Amino acid sequence: MTADEFREFGHAAVEWVARYWERLPDLPVTATAGPGETAARLPAGPPGTGDRLDGVFTDLDDLVVPGTTHWQHPGHFAYFPANTSGPSVLGDLISAGLGTQGMMWATGPACTEVETVMLDWLADLLDLPAQFRGGKGVIQDSASSATLIAVLAALHRASGGTWRTEGVRPMAVYTSSQGHSSIEKAARVAGLGDRAVRVVEVDPQTLAMRPDKLREAIAKDLADGVTPALVVATVGTTSTTAIDPLPEVGAICRDLGVWLHVDAAFAGAAAVCPELRWIHDGLEFADSYCFDPHKWLLTGFDCDALWVADPAGLTSALSVLPEYLSNAATSSGAVIDYRDWQIPLGRRFRALKLWFVMRWYGVEGLRQHIRDGVALAERFAAAVTADDRFELVAPHPFALVCFRLKDGDDRNETLLRTINATGRCLLTHTKVAGRYVLRLAIGAPATRAGHIDATWALIRATADELTGTRQV
Repeated sequence: MTADEFREFGHAAVEWVARYWERLPDLPVTATAGPGETAARLPAGPPGTGDRLDGVFTDLDDLVVPGTTHWQHPGHFAYFPANTSGPSVLGDLISAGLGTQGMMWATGPACTEVETVMLDWLADLLDLPAQFRGGKGVIQDSASSATLIAVLAALHRASGGTWRTEGVRPMAVYTSSQGHSSIEKAARVAGLGDRAVRVVEVDPQTLAMRPDKLREAIAKDLADGVTPALVVATVGTTSTTAIDPLPEVGAICRDLGVWLHVDAAFAGAAAVCPELRWIHDGLEFADSYCFDPHKWLLTGFDCDALWVADPAGLTSALSVLPEYLSNAATSSGAVIDYRDWQIPLGRRFRALKLWFVMRWYGVEGLRQHIRDGVALAERFAAAVTADDRFELVAPHPFALVCFRLKDGDDRNETLLRTINATGRCLLTHTKVAGRYVLRLAIGAPATRAGHIDATWALIRATADELTGTRQV
């Protein structure tokens, strides 16, 4: 592809994306193609000779769009948001065009140094504690990878480094019953297995980890000869955005010398707003902390920001330096080699999209995006509260609202299935105290008050049909 051909098709690709964004509100949120339909419409093999992408944009319209769940749709309220923005897409385009392999400073000096500065920008933006400032951040692909990194670093510290050569002695990882599934997976990958994960009880009202139960679990392990390696506390659990009490949990970890990792994958973005920084009270106790700009901060997947208080403790756990990677810059000790901060060797220039986003929106623009999401959640929650047939199931400090009909699980499951089948919106569910609960998560930059009101009107109308009652 020549430069002129790239310009031709590049302009067409940008136009296609822009047109896709413009018509999103008119598309059904969920895919209209059934299982296997997209694959069946693709050719059985690649073309013998290149076709210069002839007809590719028609194929995108005819094959890809019908088989896509549209995460950028203003009616997408499922899971947590995974949203992007124009600046982020452009940053990714430049990153792809550069094609940098930024595994070490020597292979991509700008890739490394822009990332270091962007993570310091973010640390300032969130007003993180001092131990996370000054070149102590790194971009991971997801919070799941960040948790695995924290597990490995914690094992290294708890074993005095012997786990690498002598295997993993009996060690334990602690999280609440509301903690993310990635914690259990990280324990498996690290060689600890499921048996090493301790599930700590939560307060039945707040759904947050109970510090007294954490202390009990650690004390029992110590008595049994098991080394407490890591506690994962969550700021904004996946199920309900519950917030573990960091001051109390952190004090326990400090007193007992246990690594504390704080997972704020979705909710951490809220701390760009000074009035929401209370969510980080107690974060000064943490050894590592992460959140996902690719969820609620307008940066396309994949982009998780991870900070560690002691980078040397992390790199000593992960660094492997074969001769073919040796170079003068690394030997000098004057540069950061991010290959030692992650599981893979290779890495993309992900910091570009973060740089583009922060430059385009600025601090105030990012804060406004978060505040808009919180306000829309309040709007929806107020509507739920005003209807006697419904109830809120958990606090909603951010942009997730958990609610249900005051009825059995079957009725709520039917409600969710019916509204999602319309294609006008997409919600997901969870279970709280054993009860089936609907989740509405806001985050798409295209979502406005009218979309929230239309979704609530659909939910109410569906409830009218299911219950045979009508709220006046």
